[in-house]
Parts: sequence; structure tokens; C-alpha cells
Amino acid sequence: MPNSVLYRLAPALFAVSLGISGHAAEKLTAAPAVKKAAPAVVHISVNQAIRGQVFDFFPFPMPDRSPREPVPGSGSGVIIDAAEGYVVTNHHVIDNAEEITVRLEDRRTLQAELIGSDPLTDIALLRIEAEDVSELPLGDSDTLEIGDFVVAIGSPFNLDQTVTLGIVSALGRTSINRGERYEDFIQTDASINPGNSGGPLVDLEGRLVGINTALLSPGNAVAGNVGIGFAVPSNMARAVVDQLLEFGEIRRGRLGVQIAEVSPGIARDYDLDEITGALVTRVFEDSPAEEAGIRVEDVIVSVDDEPVDDPGDLRNRIAFSRVGETVRIGILRDGDRIEKEAVIGEMQPVAVAGKISSEKLEGVEFGEIGREHPWFGRVQGVEVSSIEPRSRAWESGLRRGDIILAVNREAVRGFEEFADTVEEQEDVLALLVQRGGRRMLVVVR
Repeated sequence: MPNSVLYRLAPALFAVSLGISGHAAEKLTAAPAVKKAAPAVVHISVNQAIRGQVFDFFPFPMPDRSPREPVPGSGSGVIIDAAEGYVVTNHHVIDNAEEITVRLEDRRTLQAELIGSDPLTDIALLRIEAEDVSELPLGDSDTLEIGDFVVAIGSPFNLDQTVTLGIVSALGRTSINRGERYEDFIQTDASINPGNSGGPLVDLEGRLVGINTALLSPGNAVAGNVGIGFAVPSNMARAVVDQLLEFGEIRRGRLGVQIAEVSPGIARDYDLDEITGALVTRVFEDSPAEEAGIRVEDVIVSVDDEPVDDPGDLRNRIAFSRVGETVRIGILRDGDRIEKEAVIGEMQPVAVAGKISSEKLEGVEFGEIGREHPWFGRVQGVEVSSIEPRSRAWESGLRRGDIILAVNREAVRGFEEFADTVEEQEDVLALLVQRGGRRMLVVVR
């Protein structure tokens, strides 16, 4: 559709969405929503001490610096509780921050305390001490529909209180190049740029429905917005905040299954009416799933009578279920619909064994293979627990979740053996890596 047509249609679209009759005396505007939300939006500045730290939007690395040299960063946030001074932002905005400064709409500058953060959802919770501040409580993101108008507010390129307008382009977006994370993004074409991270996405009633997190852009994020931005739904953010306030950490639920997507072929073979749900490909020993009687080749189609769309949907639902809670798992088995009750267990983090005293592996942490890893119990080696973007190993192709099976053709069966083997090498490190269903060689020089 030509832009000229869109411009002619815009007033009518706004009139419909705002319930305005269209009389000449009426003003078509999103100003009421902005006036309600903007006073709660803050600018966040940090000093981070980390080599190659990501600045605001994670695809954009800072220049290589000494690990001890402060690296400035910035983003946005939103006050969700004025009485307690709670501010929500993104984890990547405050990650490794030595100091966090919050600037309010009225230009007051305050030091913020980090209550906790969750890198797997990219949500962080801060606290400030201030009187006479505004708040914008987390709303219900489940009320959003594709096509709804939304407003993004933040500090792109340090331009405080910048407002952009768009629509909800899609819901439930996953696999946005973020590794093993919990994703259920709201996609929007409201302009989001570096500095918007952590700021609110609000609907036209001024309700907080998302936390702006990322954008897609050709090349890297500094190229600017092309109309594809992402926000963490407010309901997911609320689940993280609640746990951080109650436990001081995130306690994720565990069912104990390995799952796969229901493809058209699987749907045909299993005589399924719809291509939805999650196919169970493995049940872990002594897991809640095993105790509940869930089997390999079951298709999980619901949790507590709510449909499961795909494996990502199931993963999110279980992860944010309360540990110890009993849930009803709807299953299709041999053409029959059955229901099982499972008591949610607690997801155990991958045990990080530590770092290796090798310049070639600087910025990489290793651990034993986690129970939830697809190759747990099938191979011996060490798992890459974390890796700094733009580190030497990262540039060579090593990634988080890789299993290192051998170093320079010498098999390694655990962290201690791996560390000893690496220390004996004086030249390049040729790492035999298991990644997904294939093996590859990563050479670190």
C-alpha cells in the first residue's frame, strides 16, 4: 500500500482505536497514554568493568578494553512501585555494573541498588530511594492483540523521554538470536534504538504491557531501527520480579523432559488434528515427568487446561511454574487424550567448574554437562557454561552450550582432566566440539 494511502488512513485508524467520533473538534492523539506513562520512565547510566562488554543492545560490542577499566553504558527503565522505589530494566543494561545511576523525568539523579536480575529473560530489578516519584505498574500483556497500537518510551542515543508509536506486529516471537533463553517476545514496529532497552512498551490506555529489549537491524544494532523491535511481555517480567522479591533469585520449574516440535509429518503419523504441542523425545530418570507417568512419544498439548502451542511455550510455562506446584499435563497418546498430574521440580543450574588459566580461553567458563543438556549421559566432556562475545574463543567459533570432547586429539572426561590437558598445550588449541547433532573442530590460536 502506498505511503500516501497510509497517511490518509491513519486518522481513521486512530479514531477507531481510541473510540473517537471523528468530529473536527476532536484531537487524534496518543498524548493521554504518554502523559500517564512518561513520568515513570527513567534514564539509566552504568559503569561496567568487563572486556568487550555489550553496550545496551547485545549485538553491539564495545571496543576491547582492560578488564579493570570502567566501560560506560546506558539504557532506560520504568518505576513500577513508587512507594518501594522498584525500577525494572534489562539485565544487559546493568550486567557487570560497578555503579548504576538513575535519572528521573524531573532530572533528579539517584544511585540505584541492584535487587537481582535474570539473564535468561533479560529482566533486572533495581531500587531507588526518592520521594514524589511516579509509577507505572506492570499490566496484563495477555490482553494484547496483533494490530494494537503501542507506544515505546525511553532514551535512544541518550535522548531522554523519546516517544515512538507503532503497532503490535506479532506475539510469541522466539529464537531471536539469543541462545538458550526464555523468549515470548512482543514484536513491534514502534521505533526502538540503542538506549531504549529497559524502557516501557505501553498500550493506548497507558498500561505497561512490555519491557523493550532488542531490535533487529542489518549489520549491527548501531545501524538503527528498521521497524522490527522486541519487548519482554509484562506478564513474564512480573513473574521474574515476584521471584526476585520473594527469593532473591530465580527458581525455575522443571518437568524433566526433552521435547521437539510437532512437524506436519509427525502430526500426520500421530493422527493429530492440529500441528501444535510438544513431542516428548526423552524422559529423564527420577524426574517429575517420569514420576507422573509421561512417556517418550507422548505429545503434550496442555498445562492446566491451557493449550500448549509449541516446545517454547511449554518450556516457558514450566519454567515459571512454582516449584512444588501440582500441574495437570494434557497428553495425546496412541490417539487418546489423557491427563497426568506432575509435581514441578526445581531446575538445577549448570555447575560452573570455573575458568582455565589460558589466554586462548580467556572469558570462557566451563562446567560439567548439565542434566538438561541433550547430550547429558551420552558423551563425556565439559560444557561451555558462558562465553564473552568477541573473546578469542568466541571469535574462533566456540559457543555457550558446546560440549568439548577432546583437546588436540586427547579425549577429556571432565573439568579437571580438561584443565590439565589445556595447560600442557603450548601451541593452538584444536577443540573437538559436540554441537547439536554434529561434531566440529574449533581451533583457537
